[in-house]
This record gives sequence, structure tokens and C-alpha cells, in this order.
Amino acid sequence: MRLVILISLAAVALAGPQYRPDYRHIGIVSDTREDHGDGRFRYHFITEHGINAHATGTPGSRGQSNIQGGFSFPFPEGGTGEVNYEADELGYRPQSPLIPTPHPLPAHAIEQIRFAEDQRRRG
Repeated sequence: MRLVILISLAAVALAGPQYRPDYRHIGIVSDTREDHGDGRFRYHFITEHGINAHATGTPGSRGQSNIQGGFSFPFPEGGTGEVNYEADELGYRPQSPLIPTPHPLPAHAIEQIRFAEDQRRRG
């Protein structure tokens, strides 16, 4: 019975949150917020590590908030990453050089698409 209790206590201890010395609280240097309760809002905050986030909301046509905002963060090796976005009836649309984009189509593929569209119109 003592062995079962000992194993149970060990399992509980191992399942609990583990202390990580490299994790620490990141302080908020600046935090500004407004909320009008009707879909209009604004916030901007900056952390001591250089994370910077902001957004502005306006009422949307379907009862939602349309949001324009962005965030930036420092890279460990130096430099800063930045993402700007819009979110509305058309969805979430981020813009950033960090977001991968497909390679452009080769000229012959573009020509084939144009030819197919011409053929479709002639029908």
C-alpha cells in the first residue's frame, strides 16, 4: 500500500507544472485600451522585450467588429518582424514579408491560361 501511495505522489509531482529557469514574466511597458461597447475599440501595448501590438475596431455590416491592426516583435538574432492585418466580412488578411508566397507562374503557364480563357469565351 505504501508503494502505491509513493508512486501516486511521484506521478502527481511529475505531472505538475515544471519550473523552467529560462521562463520569466515579461512586463508591459505601455498599455492603452478603449472599448465603446458597440464594435468600436482601440488598443496598443508594448512589452519590455519589444513586442508591440495595436488594433482598431469599427462596427461591421453583420454585427461584428472590423479590425485593422498589427504587431511586431524582435528576432533573437536581431531585427524585427512585423505583421499588419485586416479582419472583416472578407476574413483575416495578414500582410508581411514574413508570410511565404508562392513563386510566380512561368511565362508559358501564363500564356496557356490566357489561351484557355480565350477559348472559353469563344465557346
